[in-house]
Amino acid sequence: MANLQKNLRILSPDQIELAKVLVEIGQTHLFEHWTQPGIDDEEKKGFFDQVSRLNTSYPGGLTSYVHNAKRLLSDSKAGKNPFDGFTPSVPSGEILNFGDDNFVKLEEAGVREARHAAFVLVAGGLGERLGYNGIKVALPFESTTGTCFLQHYIESILALQEASCRSTQGQCETQIPFVIMTSDDTHARILELLETNAYFGMKPEQVKLLKQEKVACLDDNDARLAIDPKNKYRIQTKPHGHGDVHSLLYSSGLLRAWHDAGLKWVLFFQDTNGLLFKAIPASLGVSSTKQYHVNSLAVPRKAKEAIGGITKLTHADGRTMVINVEYNQLDPLLRATGSPDGDVNCETGYSPFPGNINQLILGLDTYIQELTRTHGAIPEFVNPKYKDASKTSFKSSTRLECMMQDYPKSLPPSARVGFTVMDTWLAYAPVKNNPEDAAKVPKGNPYHSATSGEMAIYRANSLILKKAGVQIADPVVEVFNGQEVEVWPRVTWKPKWGLTFGELRKKVGGDSSITQSSTMVINGRNVFVENLKLDGTLVVNSVDQAEVKVEGSVQNKGWILEKVDHNDTSIPEEVRIRGFRISKVEQLEKNYTEAGKFSIKS
Repeated sequence: MANLQKNLRILSPDQIELAKVLVEIGQTHLFEHWTQPGIDDEEKKGFFDQVSRLNTSYPGGLTSYVHNAKRLLSDSKAGKNPFDGFTPSVPSGEILNFGDDNFVKLEEAGVREARHAAFVLVAGGLGERLGYNGIKVALPFESTTGTCFLQHYIESILALQEASCRSTQGQCETQIPFVIMTSDDTHARILELLETNAYFGMKPEQVKLLKQEKVACLDDNDARLAIDPKNKYRIQTKPHGHGDVHSLLYSSGLLRAWHDAGLKWVLFFQDTNGLLFKAIPASLGVSSTKQYHVNSLAVPRKAKEAIGGITKLTHADGRTMVINVEYNQLDPLLRATGSPDGDVNCETGYSPFPGNINQLILGLDTYIQELTRTHGAIPEFVNPKYKDASKTSFKSSTRLECMMQDYPKSLPPSARVGFTVMDTWLAYAPVKNNPEDAAKVPKGNPYHSATSGEMAIYRANSLILKKAGVQIADPVVEVFNGQEVEVWPRVTWKPKWGLTFGELRKKVGGDSSITQSSTMVINGRNVFVENLKLDGTLVVNSVDQAEVKVEGSVQNKGWILEKVDHNDTSIPEEVRIRGFRISKVEQLEKNYTEAGKFSIKS
């Protein structure tokens, strides 16, 4: 405290007020190592610049942060059960069957609603966990075209935008807003990726980047803020979690602007699930039809599988909420509340609690009302690593965290909170594990690696075409980077060709077939596949004004998957983490750059 008093004369009035806040919340230790005035004065002023950012970026400021931290640390030390008094049950929701009449109708409803939607991508993390030193959204989501995740997401939104406009059968100038939540780690690189690639065809004014700030680390159960070990004039900080997206949207003013523009929905998604947009149209159709305030996208989950379950919780006092409960909490909660077997599979072979994939569709009006009340603050948790059973000291500093999917926790019981279950093969193939960790995954469990993520794209596309009537050869099993995966025909297309199943099945017909070793790339809206026999590689690129009919027999040596050693540093990271590269031996490639009707017939 004495060191702070000596330095008051070098501080501005605003900095002195911040110093008072720190003193009032018990943080005088931050000044114990301060030098005399005249030494390190700029560093001291820089300290208050950081304190100001930490204070303004957290709802309620540092006073609230420390108050919340003390409460949560006390609960953690006492081993308090966050679900004490609650009984779990299976909530109501929609379980969809891909390709049936109901699915197609919901897709159509979702496409109509898309012009009233905004999309929010949570992209604050780097790819280090993947063994990739770049930003995750810059990774190719498949190798045949090299399209990166961010490009695929933008092209999917633009395809939805155009299809939604077409559904009005009139003039439409809709521009679907796209927000990306970044961090200090990703902001500059995402902006560079967008600018270098002309925003992948999206208008720059459609895209808004919101940067997430970090929060202060905590040294002990008294919530003393941790001094950065590399700089005594800085507070150590760490990410607060993707739940910050709600407070960022609230403070940005975007929600009101969207409301005034007539928007109804906000769709949240994460950075490396290449299948997601195959599920979006029907899921948005469910939200519209059921008028859900919250719709959590989900997949079937096996009992005790390492994925959270969508659960209805009813408290002894009558309160209810429908939220994600982590898998390691769901089983003991069930056992403690009258279900002695815990989380078990039902007659379907799956747990009755759907698997949360962390993609949310929120009704905008209710969302604004709730955030006006909470200022976007999401219920937090703390996960300190204690040195020993006494729980008096930490192995390393901790911090408060929050999760995007915990938004429904504070909603009133009257809120309509549901879920939409899609087949896993259609909706969920995240890329998050490096090759070493993926290879250790028990057989039969998902790898969630770059290898499995790419193979899931080809599997989904093959199964979609199969459902549409194309004969697709069975896959073969290969091992890449120690992971045993099914290798289907390498079929891929731009979103504008096959945005929905209802639209896609109008573009394939006759007696078409694709062999297992084949590759087909369709980059064009009006490409029609009829009576095609493909045994090799076919690439079709066409402008929107060209109509291309593909038929007959196409046979060539094709493109081959070559295994690579993920330890070979001479190979690019994005290739190494997959364990294979594509050798483009031979292909039939057709490019149509002008309007007209064309035919590929062999």
